[in-house]
Amino acid sequence: MSLYYVQKYLYELNRSPSVQSDYRADPIAAVEVFAGDGELKLTTEERSALTDPDIGKLYHLGVNGQILMHFAAFHGIEWADYLERMRDGIRTHGPVREGVYALTTEL
Repeated sequence: MSLYYVQKYLYELNRSPSVQSDYRADPIAAVEVFAGDGELKLTTEERSALTDPDIGKLYHLGVNGQILMHFAAFHGIEWADYLERMRDGIRTHGPVREGVYALTTEL
C-alpha cells in the first residue's frame, strides 16, 4: 500500500484548480496519470477508492481525516454523511490499516 501517495494526490487535488479540473473531467484518467510516471505509486484498491469516491475505504486505508474531509467536501458530501461514511468504512473493511488513525479498539 502507498498511503503517502494517496495522501499526496488528495493534497494536490484539494489545493490545485488544474488537478480539480482534470479530476472532474475524468477521475479515472486523472488518477491514472498520477499513478504512473514509470513507477506504480497507487494500488488498484487505492485508485478505485479515489475514483468512486469511497470515503470509508480511504479512511480504512489510513488517509488523514483533515485531507479526507476536503475531498468529501469537493464531492458535496455533508459533514454528518462524511462521518458516517468513515464509520461505515470501519464496519465494512475493518480497522484503519496504518497512519495516525490506526484503531486500537473495536467500534
